[in-house]
Amino acid sequence: MSRIGRKPVALPGGVEATLKGTVVTVKGPKGELTYSTLPEVTVAIDGQTVTVTRKDDSDKSRARHGLTRMLIHNMAIGVSAGYEKKLEIIGVGYKAQLKGKVLVLNLGHSHPINFDIPAGIEIAQDEKNKNIIAIKGISKELVGQVAADIRTLRPPEPYKGKGVRYVGEHVRRKAGKAAVAKAA
Repeated sequence: MSRIGRKPVALPGGVEATLKGTVVTVKGPKGELTYSTLPEVTVAIDGQTVTVTRKDDSDKSRARHGLTRMLIHNMAIGVSAGYEKKLEIIGVGYKAQLKGKVLVLNLGHSHPINFDIPAGIEIAQDEKNKNIIAIKGISKELVGQVAADIRTLRPPEPYKGKGVRYVGEHVRRKAGKAAVAKAA
């Protein structure tokens, strides 16, 4: 049996979960998230505890047992505390600016890139270092996807380290071309 799927989801204070058919809705102080469960698992809500059980021991059911439990757990954390990812922009002339619901990125291309901020996501710049942007939201999946999309616009390169990276990410550096000594 799945060790992750077996653990019940304890809902934090101020968070409530409801089940209508196969749709689980989690409401909290930051918002509301819904998830339509898969047919291989069943969800039971008992007060402030959500338990997920699988219908049989097939490979498909076993794989989706832990998945469903973690998705509901992430929803409970998201509506109570929220999620945040930070990106760092490194490079001469590389910068980011917020203009309403658009993030304008200058990343060394011949043109600025206008990144439309999706609904449910909030982007803020650090006050001290304008090259650090924080992506916040209640959906862990959406926050991670937006951070990954921004990072793919200019991933860090291994020679000078320029580009967009997660704060704290280590980029392996390569040595450039070695100088060739001339034989006289």
